Parts: sequence; C-alpha cells; structure tokens
Amino acid sequence: MTPAILALDAGTSNAKAVLCEVGTGAVMARAGVPLALQVLGPREVEQDAEHILSGLLAAAREACAAAAGCEVVAIALTNQRESVVAWERSTGRPLGPMLSWQDSRTSAELESWDPDARARVKQITGLTLDAMYSAPKMRWLLDQLPGSRSAGSDVVVGTLESWLIARLTGEAITESGNASRTLLMSLRAGDWDDELLNAFDIPRGSLPPVRPSNASFGVVQSEWGAPLAGVPIVAVLADSHAALFAHSTGAEGIAKATLGTGTSVMVALPRLDTPREGIDVTVAWWLDHPTYALEGNIVSTGQAIDWVANLLDPAAARPGGLVVAELAATVDDSSGVTFVPAFTGLGAPHWDRGATALVSGMTAGSKAAHLARAALESVGHQVADVVEAMVQNGSADVAELRVDGGGSSSDLLLQVHADVVGMPVVRVREPELSAIGAARLASVVLGSDPGPAVGDTVVDPGWTPERRAHERRIWPREVARARMRIEEI
Repeated sequence: MTPAILALDAGTSNAKAVLCEVGTGAVMARAGVPLALQVLGPREVEQDAEHILSGLLAAAREACAAAAGCEVVAIALTNQRESVVAWERSTGRPLGPMLSWQDSRTSAELESWDPDARARVKQITGLTLDAMYSAPKMRWLLDQLPGSRSAGSDVVVGTLESWLIARLTGEAITESGNASRTLLMSLRAGDWDDELLNAFDIPRGSLPPVRPSNASFGVVQSEWGAPLAGVPIVAVLADSHAALFAHSTGAEGIAKATLGTGTSVMVALPRLDTPREGIDVTVAWWLDHPTYALEGNIVSTGQAIDWVANLLDPAAARPGGLVVAELAATVDDSSGVTFVPAFTGLGAPHWDRGATALVSGMTAGSKAAHLARAALESVGHQVADVVEAMVQNGSADVAELRVDGGGSSSDLLLQVHADVVGMPVVRVREPELSAIGAARLASVVLGSDPGPAVGDTVVDPGWTPERRAHERRIWPREVARARMRIEEI
C-alpha cells in the first residue's frame, strides 16, 4: 500500500479532496463537490457549515475510491478564511448559518470606531478594522444567542477550520494563521488578546485555543467511517496561506495572487514589520516559529467576471470566466471603458466599504467585448494596486508575481496581469494549489518535503512603459469616482 496524505479543502464554491503521495507530493487522485452560497442581501452572505462538511466527506470518499492501493496515513486541512460558525460544544451542532468571509453586515457598526481604536487594532493584529474579518461576525452571532456569553455556556464560536476539527475529532482547535485573521489574535504572542476580546465582547471561553499550523489536531472519530476514521489531522493552513506555502516556504521577492471569488495577494516577510496603512500583516504559518506575510485582500475579482458574463450572456452554459475571456480576446483594449467592481465596497489598499460598483467611459461605439476586456483589466488593476502598496511602504521587494486559482487558467488574464502590474507573471496551473500546500506541510510533518510547486508558464509584460503609465493614471480616477459619496456630488 502506498502511504498517502488526504488534503481536504473547504473552499467557498467547492469542497475538494486531493490524495498526495507521502514524500513525492505526487497527486494520486482528486475530487470536488460544488457548494451553495446564499446571498440574502447586498451585505449578507451565508453558507451551511454542515453542507461544507458533507461535501468534504463525499469528495474524500470519491478521491480514495479512485486511488486503489493507497493508504491514508495523515490528513491535511485547508479552508476559506474569516468565515465564522457558532456551535454547541457538547454536540458540534451549528447554531445558525455560517457567516461567509464575504458577509459585511457589520460594516455600519464598525464605522463608529474612532481612529485611535482602529490604530490600536492594527498595532496588535496587523489587520485593518473591516467587516471581512471574523471578530465582528463572531459578536453578531453571539448576539443572536441569548446566554451565549454567560459562564458555563455551551456555545463555541470560531472560524471554519476550528468547527471542522471539532466535528471530526471532538476537540475544537484554531490554527494560528486562521486565528490571525480574526482581529482577536496578537501577532507577536500568537494567542487571543484580552484587550481585543473585551473590545468585541467575546469571552475567551467561547473561543477554541490557538495552536501552531503543524500541531497535533486530533484523530478523526470512528463515526465518520472510511477513509477518514482513525487518521490524524497533522497540518492545517488557511487557503491563501497554503497556496503561498505551495509556491515557496517564505522566499523573499515572490508575491502570489490567488485568483478566486476574491483575490489574496501575499508576500512573505523576512521579519515582523510595523503594519502600514492599506496593507495588512498576517501569520502565514506557525511551525517552530512564526512566518509572517504582507497581504492585500481584494473583495471582488472572479465575482466581477461572473457578473459581467451574466450581464452579457445570461443564457450561457459555460463558465463566466470563459465567456468573458472569449469576448475580451476579440478586441485589443477596452476602448476607454473602465469597470470598478465595488459590489460590497473595496478591499485593500482602499478599505472603503462605502464604495459602489462603477462602469465608466462608455460611448455609442462601446461593445460588449470592451466591457469584457474592462472586467479582466479590473482584476489586474486591483492586484497592481496591492503590489504597488506593498513595495511603496518599504516592507517588501516584489520581483515576480505568481498566480494560482481558477482565474489563472486564462492565458489572456495572465497577460493582462503582466501588462498592468508591469512584471513577469508565473502561473502554477495546479487547480488545487491550496490543498497541495496543505499536503506539502503534512509531508514535512511526516519527515519529508516534496518541494515547491513548479510554474508552467511565464508571461512577460507586453505594454510599453508609456501605455502602462497611461492606463494606471486612468484607474485611480475611476476608483475615486466609485468612492464618491452622494453628499459629495
């Protein structure tokens, strides 16, 4: 029997399972199950945590059935970040919906925090005070459960991976990289911070304890059956962190952009630096010691492309990315059309939840293809905003951009990134790179490192410096329009 690591990826749109050979990291089998997302309003986005778990179990069984002759010796877990579940400690039963990382129903409440309080949050956690992060969602969920803050309460609240671990093993544990995304963990201490727990009114007893990324996360209980029962969970990484681990183990100068529903742009830091405005600092992973990273989170990228695809071809049976890329390829540029996809506001480096989506520059000669091209360029411009902010604040020196995720399959989108960002772009085509990164860490825990993922495509910038400078002057003007309040018009 070939020893294998079962990597489980609890994503936003899919639950995936990837079987990797111990030592070599070779993929032996993979499977996925689509997940539903409930968009209840402009700021309310929920998912069913039990549906995510059942999707993971189904994907795991399918992948293992396809890989005859393998023995699962360890489980690695990776997950969508910032999403929050409240559950009964005694049963593991969720006490309501999971609030998605995309949910921003608490944004109005956060606007009341004064600048000093915001600065204090940034100083302790490295994060910008924003509704994307977990603590405001945790407080909201606890507010819906009378008695949840009382002594001896059976209510636990945590990020998705902590609930999955609790359901599978019976013990709730939070991994440090995920904990660093909550607005509640001290970057330096690697533990919940009492000052912030008080500020958000979240009892320490309601939270699972924080553990390193390579801690012992328990053994899957027998009730879950094959192929998980009796297997230890030896590695846990948040999805964007796992993708960075797959690309490298902290090499300087390499930034990665995971192109999904939103986009995470991340580069490892040589040391913990003072957090700067616009760009956040996070724990990438914590092994013998923490590895930190600069990160900029873009709220809408794949979502923006899907929106344009549905607008232009609502009856299409093909994926939205394919619809948009095919249309965009029929023109050389956007002919002056600009699209700022601020459907739920803007993330890094602007952090403006009051911004609204905007299409501008259209004329009587504008075509559907020009809007499609503008959609692709909006992704490139948002990534360029983050990369430039990382470099300009002096914390990072970015020489190469690596891309992964669903959007990276588009050759045209790769070229757009190289043109707009103005540096070589390397694609790692592996579609389950977060799972591969988690499996790589599990392999390291077991005593061998298969090494980083290898890029299969390098795309150099095609725009002249003059063209890029022109396009990059237009973009911030349109972003400023999207951020304009009614009272300013």
